Amino acid sequence: MSNSNPIASSQWQFWIDRGGTFTDIVAQRPDGSKVIHKLLSENADRYPDAPLQGIRELMGIPSDAPLPADQIAVIKMGTTVATNALLERRGDRMVLITTQGFRDGLRIGYQNRPDIFARQIVLPEMLYDSVIEVPERMSATGEVLKPVTPDEIAALEIQLQEALQNGIQSCAIVFLHGDRYPDHEKQIAALAKHVGFSQVSVSHQVSPLIKWVSRGDTTVVDAYLSPILRRYVDRIEAAFQGDRRPQLLFMQSNGGLIPADYFQGKDSILSGPAGGMVGAVQTSQAAGFNQIITFDMGGTSTDVAHFDGSQGKTYERVLETEVAGVRLRSPMMAIHTVAAGGGSILHFDGSRYQVGPASAGAHPGPACYRREGPLTVTDCNVMVGKIQPTFFPQVFGPEGNESIDRTCVLQQFETLAQTIGQATGQVRTPEQVAEGFLSIAIDNMANAIKKISVQRGYDIGDYALCCFGAAGGQHACRLAEVLGMKTIVIHPYAGVLSAYGMGLADRRILRERSVEIELTEAAMPSIQQGLATLIQECESELDRQGKQDITSIDRLNHLHLRYTGTDSTLMVDFASLPSMQKQFEDRYQNRFGIKLIDQKIMVSMINVELVGKTMTLTAMPTLVQPINNRSVEHPTVPHATVSFFSENQWHNAKVYSRQALQVTEMIVGPAIILETTGTNIIEPGWCAVVESGGVLVLTHQPQAQAVATIQPIASGITPPDPVRLEIFKNLFQSIAEQMGFTLQNTSSSVNIKERLDFSCAIFDAHGALVANAPHIPVHLGSMGESVSALIASQSASHSEPFQPGDVFISNNPYNGGTHLPDITAITPVFDTATQPLFFVASRGHHADIGGITPGSMPPHSQNLSEEGILFDNVQL
Repeated sequence: MSNSNPIASSQWQFWIDRGGTFTDIVAQRPDGSKVIHKLLSENADRYPDAPLQGIRELMGIPSDAPLPADQIAVIKMGTTVATNALLERRGDRMVLITTQGFRDGLRIGYQNRPDIFARQIVLPEMLYDSVIEVPERMSATGEVLKPVTPDEIAALEIQLQEALQNGIQSCAIVFLHGDRYPDHEKQIAALAKHVGFSQVSVSHQVSPLIKWVSRGDTTVVDAYLSPILRRYVDRIEAAFQGDRRPQLLFMQSNGGLIPADYFQGKDSILSGPAGGMVGAVQTSQAAGFNQIITFDMGGTSTDVAHFDGSQGKTYERVLETEVAGVRLRSPMMAIHTVAAGGGSILHFDGSRYQVGPASAGAHPGPACYRREGPLTVTDCNVMVGKIQPTFFPQVFGPEGNESIDRTCVLQQFETLAQTIGQATGQVRTPEQVAEGFLSIAIDNMANAIKKISVQRGYDIGDYALCCFGAAGGQHACRLAEVLGMKTIVIHPYAGVLSAYGMGLADRRILRERSVEIELTEAAMPSIQQGLATLIQECESELDRQGKQDITSIDRLNHLHLRYTGTDSTLMVDFASLPSMQKQFEDRYQNRFGIKLIDQKIMVSMINVELVGKTMTLTAMPTLVQPINNRSVEHPTVPHATVSFFSENQWHNAKVYSRQALQVTEMIVGPAIILETTGTNIIEPGWCAVVESGGVLVLTHQPQAQAVATIQPIASGITPPDPVRLEIFKNLFQSIAEQMGFTLQNTSSSVNIKERLDFSCAIFDAHGALVANAPHIPVHLGSMGESVSALIASQSASHSEPFQPGDVFISNNPYNGGTHLPDITAITPVFDTATQPLFFVASRGHHADIGGITPGSMPPHSQNLSEEGILFDNVQL
């Protein structure tokens, strides 16, 4: 049970991020001071649970003594317990109960393959052990087509009892149209509870939205993971003395805290990263930055997200996502993860550099950790001098008392440089090789940020890059330069910002409902009534959970709108009809670059967010208080002067302790600023200023022009530069992927938006393939022939074959087409020249293009005309 003790200033508070490798804790002592603590999340030889161990160590309580509940006001935690269980398939055994005839519906899904280019298709393992089909059926309008009879109830009860006898105590109930008409789901849920199932997840409660597949998957995940969370909560509570418990809150994927008793599996997947997002947004806004890109770089991966608070906007969330091969439809933070962390392994394939996705992890770790690990991104920073052994914790070696091993790193990079020189004929020093790999890692992270910003229509030139995580400060300046960003914000808690975010987070309750009505004045009363009903549900839920820690409540109303015939919804604030229409049209224009004139706007979903404010940032003193007893006319004396390699040259850099810096004091790069939880590199052309509260703000000096990272290659050398080759490969592929994203989300065809039967690629001025997205192989293999045929045809018949704005379509199988329903749209791309620089092409399957049978694929056709219409380079 979770007690409802009010938060008292005379008690301890703990804000915890239990990550995959480390557990970070920010604790507030009874006197109001704060302390941070880090420990391994898994260390079975020393302790059974990292958060509990951390609390014991901070409070000075022996491991065999119970925790004093009366001395702790609240524990706020984000955890990867459920996420790891999903990734490793260690959830509870469960049974799926669904409508008769839909036994294999979730296995079939949307027919899209997890790896489109894999010759051996390995489908994700299903989470449920078995399926029970119920002979029931509701129509899409609520008519009972097949009721559940008493005989069928009796037969179902026997099947459920057999499942219990086999050790299954969790079930997911998913019926066709159960989101709108849940009577049958309620009936079977009551039976399952009566039989003795301890976990009963019902789709109309877990995900009350249209789309059976994603609703079903979400309900299955909830049934699979919720028992894991229940047992973890029980273990936490069992550590306390007596019947009294401190308030125990968990971070949800949507960015809000919830009492432990109400924490569900479906809301736990981004529990830790969501805390980082909250911490980044709250601390950045307190420092005066309302538009930010969050950049959380750890050892294995990097999490990035976008936030625009310039107009009071809420956190960006996604409704649908896929984790470990499982589709989830539950509101969660729009956080994008890329496999580029400090432990990402370096590789040279004979022609180009590659970074990741494999990681060295904590064991063996990077090569410098003295455990015979591979070269990683961390080793690159050791090689170029941005990580200095002198200032790194001495926790390595057999006795755990040695610093990192730079000699080993140097030897391995010297060997790698020789290998690269033999393969490419280009002589590079070890530090040049290391910087080349760093350039690729930064490019990978930049592409991830573009996916959550530029791809969605945001110009991030005036945004601030909010940098946190153990490795973020080492790469922030160069990443910002690649993205064209001029400002970086690094909070004093940057190394433990996810844990700090747990303390800053509010209580949040979200409710949503599918409606599917046209946005008109006549529909406004119905929409308002629906929102009022959801608000009432949220308020009742908050009363049930308890609100003793809440100081005020905000109510946010939103509509998810889409154009008729399309499937891409955009969220707008509920307001007057003209205001909502304008919000939607402007956001659609920004996201997809078009506006559909005279197209009806549909309300796909309404949702309400109840925000219970728990604590303000001003009530939370910062960890680092700059020393203010020294005038800024007497600048801080650096600890040392070292050299680091950047922009293809060595620089002398002064080393400072962040805690010693004064408010308003400016540090001009190149420099290194050390802190307890990380290292911040101030690159040439950047300067850092300590703002009030200890926030470090880095700004780019426009007069300082960066020197090329890679030395120019003499003309006549055939092998391409391996660094540029990888960077431009990633860049062009990212463009092709963005083409596919726009095509899918603006389409009104099920073939495109759900079956994903389309492909996008970039071709050079002669029609040769430059890059393609991971789309349909049969499309991509012949699309270049279609582009070449168009170039030849137009060049033969026109003196100026192409003009800006031209678009041609073709499905001719004699000119690179596949079958006739696959139509290719080809567009020349210009800059200021009169000839195209390159071509972009998209090929998509159409449901019908004529012919002698519906679907345009007649099995008995004898000539091409019987299959449908032939388009041979038709200009639109």
